[in-house]
Amino acid sequence: MDLFEYQAKELFAAHGVPVLPGVVVTTPEQARDAAAELGGAVVVKAQVKAGGRGKAGGVKLAQNADEAYQKAQAILGMDIKGHTVHRVLVTQASDIESEYYFSFLLDRTNRTFLAMASAEGGVEIEQVAVENPDALAKVPVNPIDGVDLELAKDILTQGKFPLEVIEPAAHAVVKLWAAFLAEDATLMEINPLVKTPAGDIVALDGKVTLDANAAFRHPDHERFADSDAVDPLERAAKEKNLNYVKLDGEVGIIGNGAGLVMSTLDVVAYAGESFGGVKPANFLDIGGGANATVMANGLEVILSDASVRSVFVNVFGGITACDQVAHGILQALQLMEQRGETVTKPLVVRLDGNNVEVGRKILDAARHPLVEQVATMDGAAQRAAELAATGGRA
Repeated sequence: MDLFEYQAKELFAAHGVPVLPGVVVTTPEQARDAAAELGGAVVVKAQVKAGGRGKAGGVKLAQNADEAYQKAQAILGMDIKGHTVHRVLVTQASDIESEYYFSFLLDRTNRTFLAMASAEGGVEIEQVAVENPDALAKVPVNPIDGVDLELAKDILTQGKFPLEVIEPAAHAVVKLWAAFLAEDATLMEINPLVKTPAGDIVALDGKVTLDANAAFRHPDHERFADSDAVDPLERAAKEKNLNYVKLDGEVGIIGNGAGLVMSTLDVVAYAGESFGGVKPANFLDIGGGANATVMANGLEVILSDASVRSVFVNVFGGITACDQVAHGILQALQLMEQRGETVTKPLVVRLDGNNVEVGRKILDAARHPLVEQVATMDGAAQRAAELAATGGRA
């Protein structure tokens, strides 16, 4: 999960990494109030998960509260690399003597952690790496030994930090490492890390990515979720503990096992080429041990998608028995009908494997007008694409 700058700084501050005070707001009026509260000059910064905010006009200096109102009014609603600005950070302005770069990240290639440091901060680090690779130090970090003050100084020295900056900056680096470990992050970046004329070291901007696989250890991280960016269907699926991803298509997909679902997406996309480019509408893996309730939850989410015109249920019974899948399909349809929801989207079902004959008999006996069984995966994909292209008509 990528964090906004203000969220990254919240984590930095919680672990003792020095940051400037700031207030995140959603209206120009709130920006004016925040600037008045902070006093003096402030910086109004667009909060989007994209680089290049300054070049796009999303970072503005305001000398007083009224200017903060004007700057926020101009920035809110702005589009920055496809991201709409819904909030801005009003933060205390700082005099800057020099700018540096520092980060910790997960080095997946070498299966370790990596520290990166450069005396050339304040610009995109990718640009530095290409134009002057020697200016960017890349130092592997042993996850057992971690980063103490001595190693922090060595990393900064390799990054060509000035001698007078190394001592105070090293203390910030040690605290950043503690935050990196404690929060189960895969990236913590400070750009720029600045030295003020008074000699203070401050994290002026921050970027953080948290490992979603460790979310069970951090229930407090839920507060960082970007509700504006989450698709409502994905939110509903998450609440039901479903592995669901919304796609741009017309055929809803349900399968058991990520490999089978991925194959199903490919087969549907291929079949859809014969019907005007019909495509899969989602990825939904109900898992290897899914029961009827899980099947019903998944079907309910997919049928709630207005773009879906047909549904392809592709299940190979293993731990998940086909009779449980059949019961789940019928339960979902019954549940939605009881709620007064009109279900009109046809379901193409392909069952195979454990208890397949029982599952097929359950669906045959129900004779639901929206449920159609097809014996093969290719045939079912072809039929689902055809129904999506014709609006559910045979």
